[in-house]
Formats: sequence, structure tokens, C-alpha cells
Amino acid sequence: MRRTLAVLLAGTLLGGTASAQQAPSAEDAAARLADSPRHGEWVVVDTPGGPVSSWVVYPERADGAPVIVVIHEIFGLTDWIRSVADGFAAEGFIAIAPDLLSGKGPDGGGTDSLESPRTAIRDLDPAEVKVRLDGVAHYGMSLPAATDRFGVVGFCWGGSTSFRYATLQPGAGAAVVYYGGSPPSEDLANLQVPVLGLYGGNDNRVNATIAPAQEALSDTDARYEVEIYDGAGHGFLRAQNHDELGQQNTAAATAGWPRTIAFFRELLER
Repeated sequence: MRRTLAVLLAGTLLGGTASAQQAPSAEDAAARLADSPRHGEWVVVDTPGGPVSSWVVYPERADGAPVIVVIHEIFGLTDWIRSVADGFAAEGFIAIAPDLLSGKGPDGGGTDSLESPRTAIRDLDPAEVKVRLDGVAHYGMSLPAATDRFGVVGFCWGGSTSFRYATLQPGAGAAVVYYGGSPPSEDLANLQVPVLGLYGGNDNRVNATIAPAQEALSDTDARYEVEIYDGAGHGFLRAQNHDELGQQNTAAATAGWPRTIAFFRELLER
């Protein structure tokens, strides 16, 4: 029997190596960005899918850093996603958060120009999204401070996109899926990239897609690790402390963030 795909039901705090920073939440995003000692900047990445406005944050380290492409939620590129990118830079990675709505708004604008980013996200062409992510990853690895390894992470819509991208781009070193749906079983036959899926226990809309993915991968060598955090809801990393699932969401975020960092360090660092 090839690799067994296990589901870990996590009612207590689970994690990998300790991370330098608290898991980023929407509540403290603005303060984290304002107080960050790291260099962050806006760039425009030219891709075959058109120019993509992106937020890049650099770590403070003496050697080359792997790249992490941070894929935003259905809300587009927000301050919270930018703070997540800063959080990865705090852990030693070059983090790039592309605005995949670049050029989709009035006068060629992106997320900030759109009245309804959610509607625009649903209209995106998946093939164009893939090409844009390829271009952003290539840009990141071409930076003088970068190594030639990259991973992807996404949240909600971005989580589904991260998983799908892992089936399409074998050059990625790792993919992390935060509460995103799994690709169709037929697409998983192409999966060569290790995937970590982190899910809230009270999110059956998404979680119902886990078992079919496990079944599709059960006779392959693909690495698909799953952790389900008991009592947490959809969007638990963003929504810490301030809704009816606040305590459970915070516990899931506190466990999931170092688990994510450990996964990327294992697979992207040399």
C-alpha cells in the first residue's frame, strides 16, 4: 500500500516547529503592516496573462530565501493578505501576494477599484490564473535575494486555487490549502506536489471534498496531509477572536500557522 492519507482531528493545539510570529488575523492586519521592520513594496509583474500588481515582502536573513506565492481569498488582495505575506517573510521566506484581479476593474484597476471583488473572482479564467501564478513565481525566483524553490499557499478561494495549481505546476515545491475545496478527482491524477490541507471542523461545505480527494490519491505516491481543527469554522486564520467560533478559530490558527511554516521549511529550504 502506498502513502496513507491520514486525517488528524485536532481538538488540541497541533503544530510543527515554533514560528517567530503569532498567526496573522484580520483584526491586527493594519497594525502588523505599520509596525513591520521588513521591507515590503508594490511591484508590477509582467506575465503572459497580463501585468499583475503584487505585494512583495523580504525576510531579514544573510542567505538566499525560498519564495512563497500567497493567493488571496474571494475578497481579493486585502490588507490581511498583505499581513500574511509579511508573516511569511518574518519566518524567512520571500513572500509575494499577487492581485489576481489586476486589470479586471474600471480603467484597468484591480481589487481596490472593484465594487464587488467576489463577483469578479468568480469570472476569472482558471487558465489565466495559472499563467499569472507561473509568472509571479518566476519573478520571485529571479530576484537576487531568492533561491530557485517556491511554494504556494491560499485561503478560501485561494485555497482551492492553490490545490488546483499544485495539480498543474509540478515545478512547485509545496502547496498549502487553507479551507479550500479539492480539485475534481480526475485532475488529481497529475498531482506531483506535496500538499498540506488545513480545515475547520465546522466547514462541511469544504470538508465534503476531502474524502474524494483522498480516495483519488490513495493508490498514488502523492503526499496529501490533512488536518481538521475541531470546532473551527471556515476562514479561521482570518477570523480569530471576533465571532461565535472565535476561541476555536484562534486555537486552529495557533496550531495551523506553525504547521504551515514547518511544511514549507521542510520542502523548500536547502
